[in-house]
Amino acid sequence: MMIKNSTKTSHLLFERAQASIPGGVNSPVRAFKSVGGTPVFFKEARGAYLYDEDGNRYIDLIASWGPMILGHSHPAVVEAVARQVHKATSFGAPTRLEIEMAELMKEMVPGLELVRMVNSGTEACMSALRLARGYTGKNKFIKFEGCYHGHADPFLVKAGSGVATFDIQSVPGVTGGTAHDTLTAPYNDIEAVQKLIDQNPGDIAAIIVEPVAGNMGCVPPQPGFLEKLRVICDRYGIILIFDEVMTGFRLAQGGAQERLGVKADLVTFGKVIGGGLPVGAFGGNRDIMSAIAPLGKVYQAGTLSGNPLAMTAGYTTLSILHNNPQIYSELDHKTQLLEQKLSEVLSANGWHFTSNRLGSMLSFHFDIDQVTNFSEAAAANQNTFRRFFHHMLSQGVYLPPSAFESYFLSNALTFEDIDFIAEAASTFTA
Repeated sequence: MMIKNSTKTSHLLFERAQASIPGGVNSPVRAFKSVGGTPVFFKEARGAYLYDEDGNRYIDLIASWGPMILGHSHPAVVEAVARQVHKATSFGAPTRLEIEMAELMKEMVPGLELVRMVNSGTEACMSALRLARGYTGKNKFIKFEGCYHGHADPFLVKAGSGVATFDIQSVPGVTGGTAHDTLTAPYNDIEAVQKLIDQNPGDIAAIIVEPVAGNMGCVPPQPGFLEKLRVICDRYGIILIFDEVMTGFRLAQGGAQERLGVKADLVTFGKVIGGGLPVGAFGGNRDIMSAIAPLGKVYQAGTLSGNPLAMTAGYTTLSILHNNPQIYSELDHKTQLLEQKLSEVLSANGWHFTSNRLGSMLSFHFDIDQVTNFSEAAAANQNTFRRFFHHMLSQGVYLPPSAFESYFLSNALTFEDIDFIAEAASTFTA
């Protein structure tokens, strides 16, 4: 299906938005700066499909950047949220829902002994880092180039995702003192990690990592990388934090820890645990988590933390995943099939590319042989990606509007949809 008049209403709305919202968007990647053109303004979503303001339908391959693992407007989630709306939308006080959500997360995630609800992935990662610093009494931490852990100051050093999309290497407003405590290493490079530890003996509180990077495209860990990080953290008394805002409950019921067989000390969550509503969480080892107020002196708070609507949507979504574990194998199969079919048609048309996939996360990178870290992702042909993005958009397929983002599939995607996507890509020629 060829999209017609797709920019008419979106163009008018984008002009209107820019008069009231910085850049016309509330998150930078939405502005289409990386791919050019006018961002599409959507008004509805059902299953695997998005509908723009002109009524055009698109097959959705970002799933709201991950949380819509069951598809948009899943009937059980919609019904549960509608029931809760009539009871209350916020209390700012304890609820049974928070307990049930925490208990379900503990049942699904290995090593999760205590969990604190927050309102975003950024807040979860910021809080986990503060906790690690407060618990260890150390200030410095290691992150990996191209890994994005939200927009809190300490993480905006050589970050991926939107920062990489806009080629912002030094973020104004982040102080030198803050940046000084952020140590960076290339993803998948364990020797670089060891070197940083040797250069900063006894000063490193934590290592935070996306166990599967999703902010420079999808970049899985090389064999042994996460296992060696675990060994290093144990050896030097460093807290290992897995940022599972993307991978949590997406790669498996227990997230990357279960899928890859490596246990972290602290884990951050977001996306799926809100069923599409704003939410985040962090948790892990009971001893470490007991340093958080009111049990300990590391302060963290939030009026809307544990919001009943978010807890309801998240609990319903996780319950479905928990009770239907075959969803993960179905998603894996669909994503593998999509990778295979896209690879076949792109190869047939003479394109040089590589693809990365783990579970239901996927990305394609043009004119490069492999992508295992941010430098390699940045060396891929961004111009070809832009052309590919707009070609697919014109055919009714909505890809991430940045080469530094992962595709996320929902289980609402059908095999007919996959065939349609492959057919659309088959007409992308040089």
